[in-house]
Amino acid sequence: MKATITKIKIDNLSVDYAIPLVAEALGMDDDDSKVKSLAETIHRKTEGNPFFMLMFLMSLYDEKLLEYNFGAMQWTWDEDAVNSKIVTKNVASVLVNKMSRLQEDTQRMLMIASCLGFNFRKSAVVEVMKNISQAEMRSSMRMVPGTAATITSSSESLLSLDLSSSCTEGEYASSIEEFEEEGLCEVDDEECRFMHDEIQSAAFELISPEQRDSFRGKIGSILLRSLPSEELEASLFEVVSLLNCASSNITDEERDELAKMNLKAGIKASENAAFDTAKVYFKAGREVLGSRGWEGDYSTMLDLCSDGANACFVTGDIDTMNELIDEVLIKDIDTKEKYRVSEIKVKSLLIAGKANESINAALDFRRQLGLPTPQKKAASKFTIIREYIRVKKLLKGKTAEDIANLPELDDERYEMGQRMNEHLATSVYRVEPTMLPLVIFPMVTTSLKHGLSPSSTVAFAALALLLCGRFGKPHEGCEMAKAAELILERPGMRRSTSNTIFVTHTFCYHWTSPLQDNIAPLLTGYQAGLEFGDNVFACWCLLGRCYRLFFIGRSLCSIQKELEATIPVLAQLKQDDSKLNIVPLLMTVKKLRGIDAEAGDKSLDSLLATAAHNGDFLLSSYVNLMKLEVFVLFQEWEEALELVRKAGNIRQLSPSTATSVRYTFLEALTYLKAAQSSSGWKKRQIKKCAHKTMRLIQGWAKNGNVNVVHYLYILEAELAVLHGKKKKAKESFKAAIATSSRNGFLQDRALAHELASAYFKAQRDDYWSNYHVECSRACYQEWGCSKKVEQLDVNR
Repeated sequence: MKATITKIKIDNLSVDYAIPLVAEALGMDDDDSKVKSLAETIHRKTEGNPFFMLMFLMSLYDEKLLEYNFGAMQWTWDEDAVNSKIVTKNVASVLVNKMSRLQEDTQRMLMIASCLGFNFRKSAVVEVMKNISQAEMRSSMRMVPGTAATITSSSESLLSLDLSSSCTEGEYASSIEEFEEEGLCEVDDEECRFMHDEIQSAAFELISPEQRDSFRGKIGSILLRSLPSEELEASLFEVVSLLNCASSNITDEERDELAKMNLKAGIKASENAAFDTAKVYFKAGREVLGSRGWEGDYSTMLDLCSDGANACFVTGDIDTMNELIDEVLIKDIDTKEKYRVSEIKVKSLLIAGKANESINAALDFRRQLGLPTPQKKAASKFTIIREYIRVKKLLKGKTAEDIANLPELDDERYEMGQRMNEHLATSVYRVEPTMLPLVIFPMVTTSLKHGLSPSSTVAFAALALLLCGRFGKPHEGCEMAKAAELILERPGMRRSTSNTIFVTHTFCYHWTSPLQDNIAPLLTGYQAGLEFGDNVFACWCLLGRCYRLFFIGRSLCSIQKELEATIPVLAQLKQDDSKLNIVPLLMTVKKLRGIDAEAGDKSLDSLLATAAHNGDFLLSSYVNLMKLEVFVLFQEWEEALELVRKAGNIRQLSPSTATSVRYTFLEALTYLKAAQSSSGWKKRQIKKCAHKTMRLIQGWAKNGNVNVVHYLYILEAELAVLHGKKKKAKESFKAAIATSSRNGFLQDRALAHELASAYFKAQRDDYWSNYHVECSRACYQEWGCSKKVEQLDVNR
């Protein structure tokens, strides 16, 4: 059964709230002047921390400064004594004093428990107590002022016994139960935890400051040699952390062993996506080996640097990451041993917005491996078709299931080359998309000829992208997307889950299934990316999801909330690239809602200039699409036509996305509306452009794209208006409204009603014109587009 745990953070209390707390604890009235005075004293000393306040009250009771008067039936205290006794703001000191009055064996066990962490296992404490010597315990114990006599006079204390044999496990366990009786720890069978982190800190204060590192190191050594292997594995982080405390006083042989343990702990933390923790262990391992690392234990040092660089990359510690990458790359070692840091370098350059440098690094590494490598330049159509025909021959007769059942790749060199091509595909798509086929086709060929690897999922997903978009074969493309997903189901193939989901649901499935069906899988892709440390594609999945929410007509208010929640996530994960590409959508949504419209326009213009300067066609595509959305929505056809002409052929750069499909519809509508107000040669030219783009959408609809059917009806209605075909115009507007309503495209239903209203108004049919404008207004109102509603109200 799953339990929901709600954490409530309590800040420091003001005096006004501290008084009722003290009064309630003492069962007295909060308007009693003595209670107020005591509460104010405690508040002053504890700064209003509720836990500290209660601990002060308990310490007053323990020291008999606070007593219950049975005659008066209430608590009494001497204010002067209380004021003179409470002289510190450090509650840990109060807790130390309290602990110093416990049984000595209980104190020692608290010392040990504090070193094991906030949560600790009873058996671990007992194991240490059984194996640590009385001399080590004595030398590690801090003498609290005023308690030394008590400690040294206890002839039956553990210090006077042979700790390795005199006490039974039952006696140790009973001492741990005293932790709970005193309100210091919570004990649940084998598992224990301190009731508050300040209690753990106070228990740690029992250890002499000079002996703390060596004491923790000793505990680690005992656990290392005495715990069963399974329990040691479960306590790996705690044991390694304890051993690291005393790493300055160990032999070279012990350093080598400790470095390996830090490596193991770091890898375990990475596998659990705890990369901040992993980074600590990898760094500790390198420091343990020190300057002799590369010569003394070369293999471990290589792993510590490579895995450490990856942990730094994931957590955004770019400076340390670069230092570790450079440390490995300058070594005179085999190229394959430089693969991991080379891969991290390629990925980090891409997310830093340096796509060209990322491409160069990936191409250079493939050359060092001795693998065929394309030139960094635009690919000709002839070359693309030639390579496509070769791949098509290899695929002949193979189903998705046949592909997924191919043997695994067992050549390390090819596997590294596949991974580099995987990164290349992402980079070239950004800056030189014509190169993409020349990266993808070799990946598919290698998978078919030499076997499958995790990169094969991306290879077939990207092949699906090309088939759906550039080659206009959506059903063949979706079959390859299916192959990619089937490969993911094989053991050891899930590393590229996020990348694969992003590609298949951003570029492929929208050609044959409702756009709404892509929303949930993209969220799954984000979660998978976090699980496998693929923050790049995790965030691209979030980006794709947000744009689809806009395309399907989700309310603008809910989209803005999701965007404002998403952008901090992208920033936290250091994904500036995807964060930059999501900003155009947020600016547009806010403008449509009537929020910061002028600032939004300036921001979009600035982003467009940035994209032009960096040669970032993807960013420019998003900005141009969002600007065109606004121009069409507000019926600013001249501005829309100018944008379409300046933007160039976005489809050629991004032929497979739902973004390019949406842009194509808006582009065609812009041409048709511009043609309606033009004449002569200009009109003929614009009509030609309109027909060309309309044919694309007709082809997509014919191939089963359910998301463009209402687009086509809107365009056919406007084409009929252009040609003066009244009956066709009415039928098409009606079909457009019905289809967009049935498929849930709220904003497009509003647009269809508005265009229909303009048509009937031109026909002097006021009834139907007013009807459609009212329907349009209602749809825009429901969508949350208040700025458009204002425009409709003004124009009525």
